[in-house]
Amino acid sequence: MAGYSRTEDGGTADMIYLSILAGLLLLLAGGEFLVRGAVAVAKRLGVSPLLIGLTLVGFGTSTPELMASVQAALQGSSGIAVGNVVGSNIANILLILGLAAAIIPVPVDRGALRRDGFVAVAAAVLATAFCLIGSFDRIVGGVFVLLLAGYIYWAYRTEQVEIAATGHAQHADGAATIPSTGLLPGVLMALGGLAAIIFGADLLVGGAIVLAERVGVSDEVIGLTLVAVGTSLPELVTSVMAALRRQPELAFGNIIGSNIYNVFGILGVTALVKPIPAPPQIAAFDTWVMVAVTLLLILFAVTSSRIKRWEGLVMLALYAAYLGVQTSPFLRGAIGLTLPAAG
Repeated sequence: MAGYSRTEDGGTADMIYLSILAGLLLLLAGGEFLVRGAVAVAKRLGVSPLLIGLTLVGFGTSTPELMASVQAALQGSSGIAVGNVVGSNIANILLILGLAAAIIPVPVDRGALRRDGFVAVAAAVLATAFCLIGSFDRIVGGVFVLLLAGYIYWAYRTEQVEIAATGHAQHADGAATIPSTGLLPGVLMALGGLAAIIFGADLLVGGAIVLAERVGVSDEVIGLTLVAVGTSLPELVTSVMAALRRQPELAFGNIIGSNIYNVFGILGVTALVKPIPAPPQIAAFDTWVMVAVTLLLILFAVTSSRIKRWEGLVMLALYAAYLGVQTSPFLRGAIGLTLPAAG
């Protein structure tokens, strides 16, 4: 784990921060190369644009979260493994979509909302239910992965109906915005990106665990904030750049799809690799926040054809409040939430 152990006191703070920063940069670069390479290969093989978006792009942008959670689970840090997923979903809606909407209102695709919105809410509720049960074992992991496969198949069949009705395919989650390249360069790019992601996850999680111990913050808080936001940077960059380029319609599908992948794909695969206990602190508070903000997003989406600027500002304010609760013992105590210190 990047040369760190959970009980190691040596090393400087600068090296820890450099490890975290290097891990984040490798995750970002690796995710970008993996997505571009995988999409290039898929296009050469004639795969549907929607299927590219749901599988290769969706999986690629969620790979940082996957590798960070798997690495944390293997190191026995369930707070980071689960907190990364829950915190990423909260950040995706309140921070990333909120920021995109504050820049320019985000249009809502009604078809995507009917299909993907329901699945996103169901995923958040299921994650909360198993957190309350107390663990994500291999059976749960297998069910989650099967649900993800079913969702991808359902979306693909929905596209086939759309093609039959309109005569053209829908693009999904920015897949069409990625330029094509040759088959061999695409394969090499994807493999290089995967290697960068694996190494970056090792650096990020190792540094985050040591940082939590040094500053007396729990794994849960580190996973819900630092690791969650760090591994959500691909979605942040995609959504903000889409807004700045006057293509905000990409942001909504990107966030909804990412949240579905985070629960069914990341928690599912992580639990298959190594069953993980659900931290009681996350079950008591953060999963409920995840469900609430998912419902808030659906409410904003169904009441208008777009996520308005003022709604984006509300989301950003709510995320600031959420971070305040996570980082302030006084605020946690005020709502009856107690998170233990690290170690």
